[in-house]
Amino acid sequence: MNDEVAATLLDSREFERLMAPFAPFEARPELAVAVSGGRDSLCLALLADQWARERDGRAIAFIVDHGLRAEAAREAQATCELLAGRGIESHVLQWMGAKPATGVQQAAREARYRLLRDACRQRGILHLLVAHQADDQAETVAMRAVRRSGADGLAGMASLLEWSDVRLLRPLLGVPRSRLSATLRALDIAWIDDPSNVDPRFERARLRAAGVAPLDRPVAKGQRADEEAQVAEAGVALLEFGRDQAVAIDRAGFVQISVDLQCRLISRIVQAIGGGDHPPRRDRLDRAVARLSGPPARGKSGRGGDFTLSGCQFALRQAETGRRLLWIVRPENGRKGGQPLIPAAFFTCGSVDATHLEKSPT
Repeated sequence: MNDEVAATLLDSREFERLMAPFAPFEARPELAVAVSGGRDSLCLALLADQWARERDGRAIAFIVDHGLRAEAAREAQATCELLAGRGIESHVLQWMGAKPATGVQQAAREARYRLLRDACRQRGILHLLVAHQADDQAETVAMRAVRRSGADGLAGMASLLEWSDVRLLRPLLGVPRSRLSATLRALDIAWIDDPSNVDPRFERARLRAAGVAPLDRPVAKGQRADEEAQVAEAGVALLEFGRDQAVAIDRAGFVQISVDLQCRLISRIVQAIGGGDHPPRRDRLDRAVARLSGPPARGKSGRGGDFTLSGCQFALRQAETGRRLLWIVRPENGRKGGQPLIPAAFFTCGSVDATHLEKSPT
């Protein structure tokens, strides 16, 4: 029997359970949903809309038109009309300007998230939902393994990303695509298949066409959350926050934790301070951790050990009081705009009336 025919539908009660780990939400939550017109995002938009309405809130769909295909504008309009028929407000966001000749998928991804974040910020929306699901997760891990990604990369996509202005939620990461297809078929809703999904120029399409099992072993349920909790605990114990986005790492404590946890902590710090979208490459991360936990360089305050990693400067210095050695991490060459280590969400949902725009320290 065809897997999609036999698949169990994803209903509102199960979606409610999938959303529960992302609490707290506003008393009347307003959700933004990134919608492409494909099956995954359409299904997410319908489920998110019902979830929000049950709480006196609403979902708004944002459809990005990258302008890369002649049909894109017509497909975006068709998706708007479909959503309007379901009572869901939608807006088309256009990627304007010249498009690159190479690296177009990466450039399109960066433009898409920039447009989505800008749209959320302009409307005061904190929660942005995207429709990555279990098949996407498996393919992502497989591709990152080929590139020898670091520990964070091989843990797969995180279900929650905390940006300074928006929380990115992926509630469908544990749901296979077959269940989303079955859900839309049961509702008699047609979706648009993006031709790039089968274009052999792109790595993900080649992986699907080859029919290769993307993962030798699946990421255990809850593994990513457990690992993030360990990183958070290590951060509380070892980090001190200074001025100008600087963070100090207690060297004596750092060398006492496992190498795996060292890698995860440094990866998180570098992404937050450097502002990168992805963790450092595994080989570069390994070299950095070896320097951070190795013998201090000779000379006053160990100044010979300074180095850079992914947009961050690392400098070994002696604490102003006492004899402790601290690794000081700050944006390289005065860069600004990194993600805060303390996420915006901590400043938002405690009050019914407050918005993240009023409460966020950034």
